[in-house]
Amino acid sequence: MSNPVTIIMVEDDEGHARLIERNIRRSGVNNEIVPFTDGTSAVNYLFGKDGTGSARKGQPLLVLLDLNLPDMTGIDILRRIKENSYLKSTPVVVLTTTDDSQEIKRCYELGCNVYITKPVNYESFANAIRQLGLFFSVIKVPEAAS
Repeated sequence: MSNPVTIIMVEDDEGHARLIERNIRRSGVNNEIVPFTDGTSAVNYLFGKDGTGSARKGQPLLVLLDLNLPDMTGIDILRRIKENSYLKSTPVVVLTTTDDSQEIKRCYELGCNVYITKPVNYESFANAIRQLGLFFSVIKVPEAAS
């Protein structure tokens, strides 16, 4: 039996983080959500003490990633994940306010799996996250490389 997918949420806006978690739960997804409000903490968790990423070996992960973080960019985190032999197959969903076409293109070129622009309107944002939760409930996620 496979391990349940752990959702890594990298979101510096605590209001957005609560809204994201609440609406993912409303869509029926009960997976563990590990929240981070800055890139450094998320990178330390993902790559472990030795920095290799082997700490997550065999653990199925899904990363929800904001691009605008206080200490580093989500682009930097995305690049590191996709260049790492243990983590490169980890699905990364970019969830950000940035809707610049060049930024979107760059994220896909670096290997993001889904790019979602956060709607400004509260109800639209909540609805988008519920739909994302439904998506999470049906996708298959590989385990981190062994």
